Amino acid sequence: MRFHFCVSLYNETDGKGILPTPTIGAVGVIEDIALAVGSRLTMAGLGLVLIGDTKGWLGQSLYLRETFGREEGAPPPVDLAVERRNGDFVRDEINDRRVVACHDLSDGGLLVALAEMCLSGGTGAEIALPAGSTVPPHAFLYGEDQARYLVASCSPMELIDDARKAGIPATLLGYSGGASLVVKDLLSLPLSDIKAAHEGWLPAYMTATD
Repeated sequence: MRFHFCVSLYNETDGKGILPTPTIGAVGVIEDIALAVGSRLTMAGLGLVLIGDTKGWLGQSLYLRETFGREEGAPPPVDLAVERRNGDFVRDEINDRRVVACHDLSDGGLLVALAEMCLSGGTGAEIALPAGSTVPPHAFLYGEDQARYLVASCSPMELIDDARKAGIPATLLGYSGGASLVVKDLLSLPLSDIKAAHEGWLPAYMTATD
């Protein structure tokens, strides 16, 4: 694997400073490309399993920035040992063909990742927040805690059992299917509406006049 690191510390647009933009790129080799999976939900009936521990970290999150116009707080802490453990686990489950789609939960958190999975594959999903969770719903759905993945599996209970044996948090949130993104008792959005909002923003921005 090769890594490339670059950073721009002094950025400005129209006389207004913007945040530094450090970027790390990594290129690896997949021994068997037939085992690779993407993030698209392309069929109904897949179990959607959350891998990793959710505390609802909102510092420096897209939720704060886009909803409230605030850029504050510390970014989520990173535990490199947990990152490797959870990443290795997901890779092994992919190699064992228990995972058919996977998305990391970094920018935007769980709900944004699920929306992207639904849009890219044209398949909806219905999930529910875990019973007994003490994390507020908005923090659970938009928190950017690290070392987390959302995976879609044809055998979710086997995957969860593997995670339990490995000491890794894993929770079945719901299943793929339908034409909407549903969070039980919280929201139900047709994919057509999400797609229109997602794909219509840039053309509207480019044609807007002051």
